[in-house]
Amino acid sequence: MTKLEGHQARKQFGQNFLVDQRVIDDILSIVDARPTDTIVEIGPGLGALTAGLVGSGARVHAIEIDRSLIPRLQAKFAQNANFSLLAQDALTVDFGVLVATAPTLRVVGNLPYNISTPLLFHLLDALDVISDITVMLQLEVAERLAAAPACGDFGRLSVACQACCKVDLVLAVPPWSFDPQPKVDSAVVRLTPLASLPAPSLRAALARITQRAFSLRRKVLRHSLGVMFTPAELASCGISERQRPEEVTVEQYVALARLSLARSEGH
Repeated sequence: MTKLEGHQARKQFGQNFLVDQRVIDDILSIVDARPTDTIVEIGPGLGALTAGLVGSGARVHAIEIDRSLIPRLQAKFAQNANFSLLAQDALTVDFGVLVATAPTLRVVGNLPYNISTPLLFHLLDALDVISDITVMLQLEVAERLAAAPACGDFGRLSVACQACCKVDLVLAVPPWSFDPQPKVDSAVVRLTPLASLPAPSLRAALARITQRAFSLRRKVLRHSLGVMFTPAELASCGISERQRPEEVTVEQYVALARLSLARSEGH
């Protein structure tokens, strides 16, 4: 355990505080916040990124789960009219409420490694009110987001993100940029929702299909998706029941989701 500005990093919240000023400046440059922006910062921690975001003039909603950090963040930033703080678990935040006073939200954060995957799925569910997401992740998770079919990193998260967003790995971050230092490399990822964002119903169908497919990752699709689709239906989307889940493209999974929806609607 380590101490930063008198704070003891807490493993239960996966705290690794960004302390490398070069990396902090690089992330702020990538985000390029403007006074007209409304930004949701997930996990402000000790305020390394928060200072620059607030200083840009953007409206900043910071979400911090560690209540021991709340007084420190309030003391640093509460005097700024464009700053507000939510003492809450980001997994429970209704982003639709935060967007009430702005057209869309921009999401920024250093995501705790222990909840990064469920948090990403939560953000994907809110894409209708989000214009872009710039987050720090464990490098392994970042690579999964951008993975191509037929590689070991390709999975549910890859499909969910790529079906909805343009995925860019924009910055590599070494362990020594944090205190305490994690045992893994990190990366900053930019997710930009596609102009033709799939409807929530299509995204939900896609989630059901990929969850089923990748739950039996080592099996051919006959053993997983065979209970949801006939061989002819799979073939109509260019898929063989003898393929494995990672061999199916994002576009083919989306086609299956469309087929599932059309079937449920009786078309």
